[in-house]
Amino acid sequence: MNIIIADDEEFIRLGLEKILTKMDLDIKVIGSYSNGMDAWAHISKLGEGELDVLITDIKMPMMDGLKLIEHLRGKAIATIVLSGFSEFEYARKALRCGVRDYLLKPVDKANLYEQLVKIKQEQSEAADAAAALPNPPSETVSSEKEHHVIEQMKAILEAEYGKNFEMERIAETVGMSANYLSRLFKQETGMTLTDYLIDIRIEKAKQFLTDHPNLKNYEISQLVGYSDPVYFNKLFKKMVGDTPKDYKGKHR
Repeated sequence: MNIIIADDEEFIRLGLEKILTKMDLDIKVIGSYSNGMDAWAHISKLGEGELDVLITDIKMPMMDGLKLIEHLRGKAIATIVLSGFSEFEYARKALRCGVRDYLLKPVDKANLYEQLVKIKQEQSEAADAAAALPNPPSETVSSEKEHHVIEQMKAILEAEYGKNFEMERIAETVGMSANYLSRLFKQETGMTLTDYLIDIRIEKAKQFLTDHPNLKNYEISQLVGYSDPVYFNKLFKKMVGDTPKDYKGKHR
């Protein structure tokens, strides 16, 4: 797994490199930069598949993290944002740009490891699924290929839970019609795509409530893909049995 780090604080870059190289994930830090411009200069020269993950700070000189992330749109590169509580609004914008997740400073080693494991697994599943699909894709596919497509769908939903759910776009990504994909997903999992996504979002919300108790309810609501915090509250209560506030209180 090839990783580039961008952060204007040298001790954070060095600390991250030390943490990453000790992980059992076959990680190679191929670049470490103090600003987004230098990081992009390197990334722009890389070919497809040569960079797996970008870990970037938000506030940096010359080119900030948000600009750097914008340059990555359309590239198969997972991005993790580093953020302090004071930069939460920036982090939220980053998440809307398709960032995989964000980590609060100081970085928790266990959280970082967990995110990288998920990214590695999702990239592996997506690659397998893409390799298994015919080109152009046919809707009369084998059960093995159907399984790969379902796993790819799960990986996409896991990675993009904070975005608006666009069935047509996702269906196009896996090379099937929206109707066929919906039927296939329900047939293979016993759940609709919408219900599966709700489960992911609620689990992510529970994580935010326990790991980052200082986040406000409306902030968590937006992070997991719901612009209406009232709706989020009702949905959370229906799914969990507690309001987000009560759940947070029980898990402090």
